[in-house]
Amino acid sequence: MKELLRDFSLSAAVAGFIATVISYAGPLVIIFQAAKTANLPHDVLSSWVWAISIGSGVLGIVLSMRFKVPVIIAWSAPGSALLVALLPSISLNEAIGAYIISSLIILVVGFSGAFDKIISKLPAAISAAMLAGILFSFGTQLFVSIKDKPFMVLAMFATYLLCKRMLPRYAVLAVLVVGCLIAALAGELHSDALVVGFATPVFISPEFSWHATLNIALPLVMVALTGQFVPGIAVLRNAGYQTPASPIITSSALGTLLLAPFGCHGLNLAAITAAICTGRESHEDKSKRYVAGVVGGLFYLLLGIFGATLVSVFSAFPKELIAALAGLALFAAIAGALAGSMAVPEDREAALITFLVTASGMSFLGLSAAFWGLIFGLAAHLLLTLNGVAKPTAQTAPPDAMPAWPADN
Repeated sequence: MKELLRDFSLSAAVAGFIATVISYAGPLVIIFQAAKTANLPHDVLSSWVWAISIGSGVLGIVLSMRFKVPVIIAWSAPGSALLVALLPSISLNEAIGAYIISSLIILVVGFSGAFDKIISKLPAAISAAMLAGILFSFGTQLFVSIKDKPFMVLAMFATYLLCKRMLPRYAVLAVLVVGCLIAALAGELHSDALVVGFATPVFISPEFSWHATLNIALPLVMVALTGQFVPGIAVLRNAGYQTPASPIITSSALGTLLLAPFGCHGLNLAAITAAICTGRESHEDKSKRYVAGVVGGLFYLLLGIFGATLVSVFSAFPKELIAALAGLALFAAIAGALAGSMAVPEDREAALITFLVTASGMSFLGLSAAFWGLIFGLAAHLLLTLNGVAKPTAQTAPPDAMPAWPADN
């Protein structure tokens, strides 16, 4: 504690605060969409928000203090997007079972130290294409919502473009502020839904099924390893930190495992929000930037405790505002995934197949589009590369090819 107080700086504290606020400004919206689609009760949604917030906060503080590195943990935004399409057809208890299975698989990967080896075997283009397919509908819903709320959505879109040019780091936050102001002035905020209250964890008994395992657990593992931890570790490496990957992966998986029965779908290493804390803006001395990770974790804990209040705030928003905010918040992730899917010329056809199948939303034999997208894409990749020529893999993809959020979740 004395060391933390000695290394404390206002710039690092502000960086941690901004990273946390941006995490809530974008990825949390997708969770609310998933909850609304599945008609989840408010107490369950509040527990979900509590679980991911507390998990992110505790892990961020512990890992940042342990390694003296600004480690930012966040929930999986692409994983949340996957649940929007699947929760209506899969019970919440089965989903919880799938969360547990996916976290156990990632835990084994972390303990074994096989992360780099596994990633090197996965075609980067296929993983990126699956991620792009999962997120695709969120981008299109932004423009579909123009029909019902043209002024609000177009104003949010214009704000996003202007801020991306002048203040890219705060673009999503600015969009949220503009959207709320317009909704308030138009009398479209449902103020009667606002409450002030603490989050109450709700235990949800897990149920295990092959259906949920194939549709949720497998895609969650793929997204976590290739779309979250790869760019997250790349951000740390680019900032000059040689922190080992295995302890971070293991800790994140263990945190998810413990909190899954309360709604936590996946805790991962953040990338884009983490970059706010690993840069010079946080502190000139990189050995003191870990303070940003600790402060960010503290704000996660604070917001998680008031999970019921967060739920009521987002429930007061018009659905068009939620759809527009989610789409704009995922623009960078969609662009990065599309770029990554087309980065390797030899894999473009297989990646295109993966993207089209995943984005189609098709269902076959009770299995989701994300699962079939992965299967069709890998099959195409194998058939088209039977000549044995080595192809670039996920390890050689550009660090920003599959961002953890903007999310990263």
